[in-house]
Amino acid sequence: MLDSETLALAKKVNDRLIVADHMMVTAESCTGGLIAASLTTVAGSSRMLYGGFVTYDNRAKTDMIEVPADLISEHGAVSEPVARAMAEGALRKAGVDLAVSVTGIAGPGGGSEEKPIGLVHFAVATKECTLHRKEEFGDQGRDIVRQLSVRVALEMVLDSY
Repeated sequence: MLDSETLALAKKVNDRLIVADHMMVTAESCTGGLIAASLTTVAGSSRMLYGGFVTYDNRAKTDMIEVPADLISEHGAVSEPVARAMAEGALRKAGVDLAVSVTGIAGPGGGSEEKPIGLVHFAVATKECTLHRKEEFGDQGRDIVRQLSVRVALEMVLDSY
């Protein structure tokens, strides 16, 4: 599932964080651990990757990385506030330098007029700030939405360094 472009981005993230002597963590919903998987394809990734939280179910978001349940109820799991809370919660739980989160609707079902298939929210949190990005990839198929989501998450990490 991970193509050469994604794996090249993963190598750049690995290299950049190792040079900075920083560690990161992932908080993944629709990607189901693919961001962490891409990073671990690179030898030496244990020097920069703490690990990842796969928080597919809303209860996992609350239990594992302390996303407030009322935030999910108010905005929905696929939203800017939840993406930010996921990154910030993972950062706190792991005690590392950077966290990246992703929550979205990969399809083929689950979309609505307000939140269509292909809608994905991302966040990168550091001790200084949390950045958000929203993408609407469209209904290109589950695998493509997930792969594009991994790329965007890795690009966001690179943009943070």
